[in-house]
Amino acid sequence: MAIPASELIINQNDTIYHLNLEPEHISDTIITVGDPDRVPMVSKYFDEIEVQITKREFVTHTGYYKGKRITVISTGMGTDNIDILMNELDALVNIDFRTREVNEEKISLKIVRIGTSGSLQSDIPLGSHLASHYGIGLDSLMEFYPLEQNENEQSISKALQEQLGVGFRPYVVNGSKMLIDKIAFDMIPGNTLTCPGFYAPQGRVLRGGLRNPDLLKVYQDFKVCDFRFTNFEMETAGYYAMGRLLGHEMLSLNAIVANRISQEFATNAEEVIDSLIVKVLDRI
Repeated sequence: MAIPASELIINQNDTIYHLNLEPEHISDTIITVGDPDRVPMVSKYFDEIEVQITKREFVTHTGYYKGKRITVISTGMGTDNIDILMNELDALVNIDFRTREVNEEKISLKIVRIGTSGSLQSDIPLGSHLASHYGIGLDSLMEFYPLEQNENEQSISKALQEQLGVGFRPYVVNGSKMLIDKIAFDMIPGNTLTCPGFYAPQGRVLRGGLRNPDLLKVYQDFKVCDFRFTNFEMETAGYYAMGRLLGHEMLSLNAIVANRISQEFATNAEEVIDSLIVKVLDRI
């Protein structure tokens, strides 16, 4: 059945609505970054760049690294942008724009997020690289999707809801084991808390105040068996949930540039990020 024009919005130049991309503009191997200025930090290592397209916060470069075609694209911040990104990337490879029908044979993209993150534990040092084995979402995105979770994920969600004392159920989703084994085999394994904001949701207090003054300690002390939170940021859980829903392999990698327990921030943050970029390019 054809998808209506109001649901699948195609621009007059035959590109997908927000990303401004055509199917041939992307590879099936994609690196994502939050900051648009970080896209050229990745593509500067390409041997050749064949596509450079910008619309809104979505900057896309596609090229070749050591003979492999790779796309790098910026997303902006937050899971609302990840909702747009993942749906539109999926549409590019799994929907026929001419007929507006879903293709019978599906393509599974390999997507690796390279982002910055703050540590929630004293034993995760500044400058380290952490792979999110699980993403835990405190945002409301999955209130609108039929996400299926296993028993272990549901038990963690319930325990976190009770400890936070909130009316919504957080969601818990694992990343791609295949990508973890291929790319993140020597990185710190982590469980990444995805927050719907940078300040109060992450326990920061400026002038707006904080409803729960012990929020950071709640995050740090949360435990279900041997499951604890290692770090937090603003996108990972959205990526993992949308990856599961749409059938794509998804991995979130974190350059730890802050430790919220020791209240330190890395003085060499750009070097930490750059070393993670090179590592991913060589392994992807």
